[in-house]
Amino acid sequence: MAASKPVESQSGSGFPRWQLALLVGTPIVLGVGAVYLWKRNKTKDTPGKSNGERTTPEGRGIGFGGDHGCCYGDHPLDRAQGAKNKGNKYFKAGKYEQAIQCYTEAIGLCPRDNQTDLSTFYQNRAAAYEQQMKWTEVVQDCTQAVVINPRYIKALFRRAKALERLDNKKECLEDVTAVCILEAFQNQQSMLLADKVLKLLGKEKAKDQYKNRDPLMPSPQFIKSYFSSFTDDIISQPLQKGEKKDEDKDNEGEAAEVTESSGYLKAKQYMEEENYDKIISECTKEVESGGKYTAEALLLRATFYLLIGNATGAQPDLDRVINMEDANVKLRANALIKRGSMYMQQQQPMMSTQDFNMAAEIDTRNADVYHHRGQLKILLDQVEEAVRDFDECILLRPDSALAQAQKGFALYRQAYTGNSQSQVQTAMDGFEDIIRRFPKCAEGYALYAQALTDQQQFGKADHMYNKCIYLEPDNATTYVHKGLLQLQWKQDLDRGLDFISRAIEIDNKCDFAYETMGTIEVQRGNLEKAIDMFNKAINLAKSEMEMAHLYSLCDAAYAQTEVARKYGLKPPTL
Repeated sequence: MAASKPVESQSGSGFPRWQLALLVGTPIVLGVGAVYLWKRNKTKDTPGKSNGERTTPEGRGIGFGGDHGCCYGDHPLDRAQGAKNKGNKYFKAGKYEQAIQCYTEAIGLCPRDNQTDLSTFYQNRAAAYEQQMKWTEVVQDCTQAVVINPRYIKALFRRAKALERLDNKKECLEDVTAVCILEAFQNQQSMLLADKVLKLLGKEKAKDQYKNRDPLMPSPQFIKSYFSSFTDDIISQPLQKGEKKDEDKDNEGEAAEVTESSGYLKAKQYMEEENYDKIISECTKEVESGGKYTAEALLLRATFYLLIGNATGAQPDLDRVINMEDANVKLRANALIKRGSMYMQQQQPMMSTQDFNMAAEIDTRNADVYHHRGQLKILLDQVEEAVRDFDECILLRPDSALAQAQKGFALYRQAYTGNSQSQVQTAMDGFEDIIRRFPKCAEGYALYAQALTDQQQFGKADHMYNKCIYLEPDNATTYVHKGLLQLQWKQDLDRGLDFISRAIEIDNKCDFAYETMGTIEVQRGNLEKAIDMFNKAINLAKSEMEMAHLYSLCDAAYAQTEVARKYGLKPPTL
């Protein structure tokens, strides 16, 4: 699918990035809230461990229904316990104001050296304030409890919920991070709150930062990979003979010079020279002059706007091309594919589907429409429909190795999610046939490697990645996946990081490599380095949604540094 990048480059394998957690058996996750979510699949319902709301007050094993009076005797602690027990009865009866009065009495009576009891009384009063939705008071009392007992889970979590209500997401995240670590990531409720707050923080930061960021052209490797996912794209084709000077026609291999003063043709020449930074300005000249290549220039300009992450600039150009009824139908279909892909990146799947369907209606024999719509269907978990689209693409272009490989991946995913071992084996055999028939298709080896990794056939997966590297030595994403494989296969952290570092050497604009390295550094406990890696990835983000995801990872790492500083708490590391 073509938005700011082809689908395969989201993870290098056909999966959305967050699903890369499936690649690694060790606790490495590339999704929102990485420091938390890797534990979620390990959570079991354990006797004595509750995943429900923490709404009740507490005491020394005494429930709300205890038949205790105001005090046990003359000792101040006994009198404080009696007041607390009376407060518990009021709390159970829903009489929160009276409960607060009793807890306040208990706090006043409790000797200051009875720290555990005193922190409990504050926490109980916070629970009553919580029922009255007095969030500021909840925070104040929980803070008193945490000052006394810094590892008081109930108080930390109650304060986190109150801080969320007060829209203090940063401090809420720090509290819930501490809770997750203290609970060894076993309570679903705290995990969900952490995930929620991380997503909200990420979206807020990305909304402000993305619109004000400086446009950044991707690496030449990325741009060429993007255009290679199209076969019926007029604007990505080389200059035609009639567009070159006569002397250039005989100089094969040399950059062509255009025969007329056309911004669009000059932009095409810059494409051949990989001088991508000048393309948008040349297309603008063509559009403003009303030249004969206006439609092509609009589409090419929109494409590069998408590549630099400027969807706002791209959409008007795509809209104009789509509405040019006298324009070449392949230009209009290509514009619909790219606008549909842009909508998918913006999490508007219905509008995305509409554009792909319209493209199929106006250009029924355009293989690109079915190829990219098939990728959309995979993202929407509509695997059967994806297979049908890939079949249609292959019918139109039997030599399309990319469509063949992605169909193989779709069939494998269908079998894998359906838990059908016989179908899984059929899909694996299908991959063998694909790489036999298309031995120069790196994508076929990459997708087969993903399937082999799922099946824990690590040695063979490593061999497939080596094939990818042989065919495309400048593909940084392959090195990232090979690095991840070393972690899962051999638990070889150093070798895994070496491959990811190599990816960055090859392409210092590979945001996937920085993101992956940051996630690994989180799990190693190197939080400052992790934050640095995430920030580098943020600067390279190609969509607001991607930037939000990366901010979430960075915020999760930063919250851990604060929790370590305040409470001396650290999660388990690799």
